[in-house]
Amino acid sequence: MSRRRYVARGVPGGYRIWDNRGRRWWGDHYELCPDDLLVELNGAGDQEKITALLKRYRAQKR
Repeated sequence: MSRRRYVARGVPGGYRIWDNRGRRWWGDHYELCPDDLLVELNGAGDQEKITALLKRYRAQKR
């Protein structure tokens, strides 16, 4: 099984997405673990679906 490119890592106050290939943080700080976003990033990578998931998680922060 290959290593996943994107993984959620716990940080104080929530989660951030770590890009293993780029060796840097990707996206925003999330209070809840963005499981479905990680599945899409590591899977098909459909831009429309990723954008919709990002909007949903940003709305939860407000």
